[in-house]
Amino acid sequence: MNLFGRSTALPTAETALPGRDQPLVVAPEHLVLHHPMTPPYPDGTEIAVFGMGCFWGIERLFWRMPGVWTTAAGYAGGWTRNPTYQEVCSGRTGHTEVVLVVYDPSVVTYDVLLKAFWENHDPTQGMRQWNDVGTQYRSAIYTSNQAQFDAAVASRDAYQGALRTEGYGEITTQIQPLEATSGFFYAEDYHQQYLQKNPGGYCDMHGTGIACSITGTQGLGVAAS
Repeated sequence: MNLFGRSTALPTAETALPGRDQPLVVAPEHLVLHHPMTPPYPDGTEIAVFGMGCFWGIERLFWRMPGVWTTAAGYAGGWTRNPTYQEVCSGRTGHTEVVLVVYDPSVVTYDVLLKAFWENHDPTQGMRQWNDVGTQYRSAIYTSNQAQFDAAVASRDAYQGALRTEGYGEITTQIQPLEATSGFFYAEDYHQQYLQKNPGGYCDMHGTGIACSITGTQGLGVAAS
């Protein structure tokens, strides 16, 4: 996944690639969950967006969680509209690889998703995640509402203390409302549910081994497998 760009400097709106109006086409149905990947989503569901490095393993992490209705690999946090994978990897779009998670909050809370987020990558690595180097691998949370934003910030501050105790540096995770960015853009169809299609495929996902204790967390914290 790190064979293209290795840029560690983000472009500006003026220097980013222009992109295109036409979105990339994805399959109508999630290969594992058998629900649509694109809107409209059922009433009562909510959307979360997480960047934790290479999106192949991250998507599998979330589709395995009870209460998750559908997931999709994509790009967020940059300037270029409907970017391609090659464009994102060039470092000239400003996007990071993310996973869209559509979930039923009556079954799985946002706190549970946050716990899985923090525990399954190293949020202190800046513009990289382990062997993958570049702006497209930075840690990020893009929120859908004020409650999500507040919960994300609170969880970051709590986890920072746990990491610091174990000798880790400062968390570099970008936390930003999704509406304040150019939005979420679907990745190419071959990226969707990639590890279901390619069980032996590349997955560089692993965490620090430090537990994240979030007040109000319900249900089961999910670790990488």
